[in-house]
Amino acid sequence: MKKLGLLLYLLLCVITAQAAEESVSDVDYLELASLMLKDGNLDRATQALSQVDLSEEGINVQRFYVLTGLLSVRQAKHQEAIDAFTQAKQAGPVDSVINVYLAQAAYSIQNYALVIESLDSAGTAVERIPSVYHMRAQSHWLMKQHAMALAVMDQASLVFPEESGFMRRKIFYLIELGMNSTAAELGADYLTRYNAEASDYVAIGNALRQSDKGTGDLNMALQFLEKARLMFPQNADVAKSLAAAYIKNEAYHSAAKIVHDLALTDNGLISEAAELYRRAGQLFMALTLNGLIEDQEQKLTQRLALLIELENFEQAAAMEQDILRVRIDQDENIKYALAYALFKVGNYRQSEHYLGQITDTQLFQKTVEIRKIIADCEAESWRC
Repeated sequence: MKKLGLLLYLLLCVITAQAAEESVSDVDYLELASLMLKDGNLDRATQALSQVDLSEEGINVQRFYVLTGLLSVRQAKHQEAIDAFTQAKQAGPVDSVINVYLAQAAYSIQNYALVIESLDSAGTAVERIPSVYHMRAQSHWLMKQHAMALAVMDQASLVFPEESGFMRRKIFYLIELGMNSTAAELGADYLTRYNAEASDYVAIGNALRQSDKGTGDLNMALQFLEKARLMFPQNADVAKSLAAAYIKNEAYHSAAKIVHDLALTDNGLISEAAELYRRAGQLFMALTLNGLIEDQEQKLTQRLALLIELENFEQAAAMEQDILRVRIDQDENIKYALAYALFKVGNYRQSEHYLGQITDTQLFQKTVEIRKIIADCEAESWRC
């Protein structure tokens, strides 16, 4: 009986092992990986794919590489995705969406030639996907194939006339190429056709302003932004962009007026408005606005410079205690300005106190000149 029981036990173990082996061999790891990908279980999908034996008869090799590529896309492993999709294509024709995934992976690693090649392989199935046109155009653009990039935008505008993004991108392409007159004309058409918002005016105006192709571009930018301010008088971004254009044009008075208006509701802009009035030569207006600045360090730093520019050295020298109180005397530019003011009012000893602390090479030569004058004045005071 004992021998019979042992024999039955061993037979049961063999049957169980065979059943387990058959169960494992019946698992479709490609199907399992596909399900795991759909559920977002990337670790389990990786594990399932690792169990696939490509040498096994009847295995769908192309599907293995497609799933591997999709997994790599989800993991942001762009080169691995490219390798997998390329092997899938070598195994036979693939769905158009796989070519789009391949193009996206190629774009991520800046392989723009592969982007174009992949989108071409996708065929007509992607003709109604707007993002494909943007990716294709930008790839041509970054490969310096500017004419092709512009042509793609024209084609996209015909296919999607209701989409404003294609004309908008073309405008910026034209500006970058220095074709600003053409860009301005297209921009005017764009602003009318698509009922543009303030941000559109600002974007085009800024692009023209930042162009270095000539003063005519700056005038175009000013025209765009002046029109925008009439249409959106309460929009702060429009006002700031217009002020920036005037600053670049060195029209500081116009810029100061705009920033001054903004500062009525934004105290943080008062200092900038004061600085613009200073550049415009309106020093007393700058000084008046300076008195409204809440930040004491910013206020005293700017005020000291304004008083010296106004040659009001007595008031500038009198700021010494306030400067020490807010601890901005560590700035060597402040030390030099204060030393200069003290020198001008005849307080040579205190001026020397600050001059002796200056180590900045750009300021040092100026301190040498002041010390020489102080020495001359002390030797022959009647000369000063």
